[in-house]
Amino acid sequence: MKDKLLHTPEGVRDIYNTECAVKLLLQNNLHEVLKRHGFRDIQTPSFEFFDIFNHERGTVSSKDMYKLFDKEGNTMVLRPDITPSIARCVAKYYKDEELPIRLCYIGNTYINSTTYQGKLNEVTQLGAELFNDDSVDADAEMLAITVECLLNSGLTDFQLELGNADFLRTLIKEAGFENHEEISKLKDMIENKNMFGMEDIIINKSIGKELEDMFLKLPELFGNLEILEYAKGVVKNPRALKAINRLEKLYDIMTEYGFEKYISFDLGMLSKYDYYTGLIFKAYTYKTGEAIVTGGRYDNLVGQFGKDCPAIGLAIEIDNLMLALGRQKLLPKIDSSDTLIIYTPDYRKSAIKLAGYFRKEGNNVILQLSKDGVNIEDYQTYMKNMNIGGLLYIDSDEDFILMEAESGSKKTVNIKELIHN
Repeated sequence: MKDKLLHTPEGVRDIYNTECAVKLLLQNNLHEVLKRHGFRDIQTPSFEFFDIFNHERGTVSSKDMYKLFDKEGNTMVLRPDITPSIARCVAKYYKDEELPIRLCYIGNTYINSTTYQGKLNEVTQLGAELFNDDSVDADAEMLAITVECLLNSGLTDFQLELGNADFLRTLIKEAGFENHEEISKLKDMIENKNMFGMEDIIINKSIGKELEDMFLKLPELFGNLEILEYAKGVVKNPRALKAINRLEKLYDIMTEYGFEKYISFDLGMLSKYDYYTGLIFKAYTYKTGEAIVTGGRYDNLVGQFGKDCPAIGLAIEIDNLMLALGRQKLLPKIDSSDTLIIYTPDYRKSAIKLAGYFRKEGNNVILQLSKDGVNIEDYQTYMKNMNIGGLLYIDSDEDFILMEAESGSKKTVNIKELIHN
């Protein structure tokens, strides 16, 4: 039983030592990018009422949520998605604000799904949400921030794939798909780029040849601007054409940012969230098959909480990003900045004085009483294991031994001379 308690449940893991330090450094660096763009922090609870995330909101399926109950018997869930929580906050705290609202967050989400084999059920997201702006410029701003964040993380080779939820939703409606199960099956075929499966579904529908061709072509409609040109030549529905035109205009603005080389299109793009109404996007890089950023426009979600306002957001999947950075050998290096002061009981006062001096100088200091039977070479191994940069060994009121972890070099330093200087 004791051995079992050492392990974490399936879908979660411990993050410790250097990996944890790297993750926090990465989060802080990306957070600074969001702050420079004027986004202000918001924190929402890790668990909320089930109705915040129910099926009508367009978030994940009920069966994929971790559920619990409060003392009154209300069903609560660990948040599977942070966006609905922030939408609730905007409706509550910014109900009368009509000008843009910029909010950002760092938090964990929890999805209890056996379909995600090998994936974490608890993941960290860093995101930004922009409310009260329905312009294509707002779309471009969020894409530009995404590019800046990924460049800031150390990535150089990545791609933002853009789609439009309204484009596909319009085609589905025009084709007469109404049954939820049938629509879900069609979306699965599109997402998996299963052209033969799509053909089996489409062939039973009484739709025009051009619309049929468009559906069957959807799994192939990804790439550069030529994809949009092709779709414009086939699609006749004004609403679908409007979606394509907006993507074209968005690309033009991204060229003004100088980020067009990171942009590609996927008109068959789908999201697990049904609340998206316009632009949807995902960022990918090599050596990982999962998206490292997801986002999109959700102009109707906040209205479900009582405030009608457009919105767009992005969510950086920190765990996926770290995986990609690690495989590309681009993870930021954590400096061995801590100094370990080892002292014997007779020289405690000198050790405390020296530690105080270094801390006032802005240094990280670990003050540790010497253990019997542990020699200075043992501490050198300990330093490497714990990523500690240097060691001070005090066994005198006047001098201490200074050792660097990496080189192992030693020298004697006079305490009074050091503090005096």
